[in-house]
Amino acid sequence: MIKVGIIGATGYAGAELVRLLTAHKEAEIVWYGSRSYVGQEYAQIYQNMFQIVESSCLDDNMDKMADQVDVIFTATPQGLCASLISEKILSKAKVIDLSADFRIKDVKKYEAWYGIQHPSPQFVEEAVYGLCEINREKIRGARLIANPGCYPTCSVLSIYPLLKEGILDPSTIIIDAKSGVSGAGRGAKTDNLFCEVHDSIKAYGVTTHRHTPEIEDQLTYAAGQEIQINFTPHLVPMNRGILVTAYASLKKEYETIKPEEIREIYNRFYQNETFVRVLNEGVCPQTRWVKGSNYVDVNFMIDPRTHRVIMMGAMDNVVKGAAGQAVQNMNLMFGLKETTGLKLVPVFP
Repeated sequence: MIKVGIIGATGYAGAELVRLLTAHKEAEIVWYGSRSYVGQEYAQIYQNMFQIVESSCLDDNMDKMADQVDVIFTATPQGLCASLISEKILSKAKVIDLSADFRIKDVKKYEAWYGIQHPSPQFVEEAVYGLCEINREKIRGARLIANPGCYPTCSVLSIYPLLKEGILDPSTIIIDAKSGVSGAGRGAKTDNLFCEVHDSIKAYGVTTHRHTPEIEDQLTYAAGQEIQINFTPHLVPMNRGILVTAYASLKKEYETIKPEEIREIYNRFYQNETFVRVLNEGVCPQTRWVKGSNYVDVNFMIDPRTHRVIMMGAMDNVVKGAAGQAVQNMNLMFGLKETTGLKLVPVFP
């Protein structure tokens, strides 16, 4: 049985980790860490855990936690995990960080986009980017995982096969993405109040969203050349879900490529991936068909007038975009079947 500690167990991603791991046959949560609710019963904070979780919240003493657990999940704001982690901790427990602290290999780039000084740059190179469908073998041997962001996960999985295959003009990539309000976290913010978001949609972080460099880095690795993108996220008045619509021009030599050839590329890349579903021809991904699950639904269309490919993806930002992907990483790190605890049928309605 894998003993688990969670720092940030009372945030949305942390609570989703609790939901998934309480049903995981090979894991046991022994530390519910939370700065805001130390000493309070977890089920008083999340009533859905009444008579399921009987533990109280502990603090975020990562060093002490490492003596009692096999793996630590840090579902915390940027900078916290990096300020707590040490060689001593990593020698005792594996760490899966759900923040951006170790996702970007260029420390100066991280500091510029996030506006903070990196507290532990010595661990950045070692950290493995935990996008399981692409870095599976590296994840298996890792002791520190940088769990990907929600927008990057959906964006990269939607675009990766065609970019890796070399049929897209990398300089033309534009990503339009929409997310539910849970993506902003559980903290009280005026912009996220019901009256502020209900019956409205807005773009935010235009040209400045912090997931931009993360997406660019991963697409750069896929293309083998430096890539810059236009990435614009939007806030949608729903609890969960991300929808990505990405656009790119075909390279001139591929302007006559047939849809069935592109479909073959997607099928080849994802034929053995349980959690990436390539939809049937003409079916556009929808967030309602992945809600509460670890699935990412992807598809594409070609615009013959403009010679552009429209690549689409939908997923649950709290599951595959955070907690579910973290559990998927844990499974790989501990030699378990990757789908353990994650075969969740999407919830509808």
